[in-house]
Amino acid sequence: MNRPIAVVTGASAGIGEATARRLATEGFHVVLGARRVDRLQVIADEIGGDAVALDVTSADSVRSFLDAVPAANVLVNNAGGARGLATVAEADEEHWRWMWETNVLGTLRVTKGLLPKLIASGDGHVVTVTSIAAFEAYDNGSGYTSAKHAQSALHRTLRGELLGQPVRVTEVLPGMVETDFSVNRFEGDADRAAAVYQGVTPLTADDVADVIAFAVTRPPHVNLDQIVLKPRAQASASRVHRT
Repeated sequence: MNRPIAVVTGASAGIGEATARRLATEGFHVVLGARRVDRLQVIADEIGGDAVALDVTSADSVRSFLDAVPAANVLVNNAGGARGLATVAEADEEHWRWMWETNVLGTLRVTKGLLPKLIASGDGHVVTVTSIAAFEAYDNGSGYTSAKHAQSALHRTLRGELLGQPVRVTEVLPGMVETDFSVNRFEGDADRAAAVYQGVTPLTADDVADVIAFAVTRPPHVNLDQIVLKPRAQASASRVHRT
């Protein structure tokens, strides 16, 4: 295979799907990982990539996934998500456990396992999609914001640890993006999810994919450390102008 290989986690929908499609147009052979293999296979067939089952909360699943990746130039850590909007006083430990397993330990497992192949490529790149919740805290969001803060710390630590190695490290921190993120957060409550975006033109998954594609197609000596992107109508996690 002559094309560089990009690995995208959480690639069955939303930002992951958009990123997989965009990187394919940029000339990458894309290995797509997610739990919903049926959906994943449809996307992979359309872009000429490989669909491989991946549950980042399972160490065994991650090992099997990585065994199916022959080489890698780019890793996009996109798998993650939120559960609920509870106060600290009413926190659901299972929701917290899921968010930490998915966002933090999932990123750790995949990144740790793929680093040797990224280094061996001679021009590797680790992209981690975190959130503005990685540097902000907001009411009722402590489980998600704490997980995203930890995921960001993990990722930023790589920047120093990989000095001297041929691997770039980019963190992408989106604000409000309209995907199935809110539907999942509210356990399928579509009306509650729709209200999050009411009166606002949010970012789209394609907007984030554009930024990721830009970062990974810069010359090898250019490292975009952190990229924060939000809708024009959003000043912070808790300040949004609605029409």
